[in-house]
Amino acid sequence: MAVLGVDGWRGAWVGALLEGRSVRLVALLDAAAVLAVPDVEVVGIDMPIGLSDDGVRTCDVEARHRLSGLGAGSSVFPTPVRAVLATDDYAEARALSRAATDPPRAPSAQAFQLVKAIRSLDDVLGDPPTDRVVEVHPELAFRVGMEPAVQDPKGTARGMAQRLAALRRVMDVDAALLDAPPRVPAVDALDACAAAWSARRIADGTAQCVGDGRRDARSRPMRICW
Repeated sequence: MAVLGVDGWRGAWVGALLEGRSVRLVALLDAAAVLAVPDVEVVGIDMPIGLSDDGVRTCDVEARHRLSGLGAGSSVFPTPVRAVLATDDYAEARALSRAATDPPRAPSAQAFQLVKAIRSLDDVLGDPPTDRVVEVHPELAFRVGMEPAVQDPKGTARGMAQRLAALRRVMDVDAALLDAPPRVPAVDALDACAAAWSARRIADGTAQCVGDGRRDARSRPMRICW
């Protein structure tokens, strides 16, 4: 059965549907469309799922630590606490976060830009949550899990070539890129493919994860896998 890797893209999502070595890129309008893709065993999505009520998630700290010595620590930032999902106003979000955390902590502007996507995913996952949808991080796949390991940033020529070399070992990525939906950026397409690689490992029971085993207020695990 196929797995799906998903990366955020301009308020929507780009998915990589992987079955064997065959991979197909698809544009998905919203989180509901992500979950509606048929015949998918596991969805690996580059978006926070388990949300802390009062502090920094252990999985973010551990992921950043693993990547910090590999040139990509800045790709992981503290996930906003659940209270921040209540607003689309950055000033209010900062106040809500400071009130919920000890010591007081406010989300970065970069983290706050993800709030709408986090909220939409949180809404469609439902209660109880499904273990079929798992949080992943492409840089953990590229720099920690895959061979040859990626060493350069995604926006550079070297980084792009390294990502393609790693993906070519496990899937027919060139064919997928040639048939990609119009205007999908290469970096988002490759991140979705890396998320699909992680989803396959999750389905096969060979994935690695970071986190402390805790679940959030909606019983979603606070973990990141690859």
